[in-house]
Amino acid sequence: MTQDGGAGEVRIGRIDGSTFSIGGTNITNTTVHHDGSGAAAPGAAELLEAVRELRIALVHLPRSADCSALDAELVEAAGELEEAGEIRPGLPARLRGALQRWAPVVDSVNAAAALGGLLAALGS
Repeated sequence: MTQDGGAGEVRIGRIDGSTFSIGGTNITNTTVHHDGSGAAAPGAAELLEAVRELRIALVHLPRSADCSALDAELVEAAGELEEAGEIRPGLPARLRGALQRWAPVVDSVNAAAALGGLLAALGS
């Protein structure tokens, strides 16, 4: 990544398999990278942690029906991950759908970007 001196222009080269956010005050940048297969693929514990982090981040957003609905889906996913101890088929797709549905609610939440990165690493 380079910054053009004085013009305030930022150029980002190639980024593969990463999730990031760029913002101003009080925004933390996060990068997650996995190759998506075998032992390097994210596991249930890692996905559970990302779901929990997003739930924590939702507490800091203004209350809304959308936040409550997303939180309910995250509670269900967390329960499934805790109970099974593995990522069951269909769960990544459900979580991905929830993130897409409520993208306007969480578009500036880094925890959502981190969870999205893990889901991308898991594939479809």
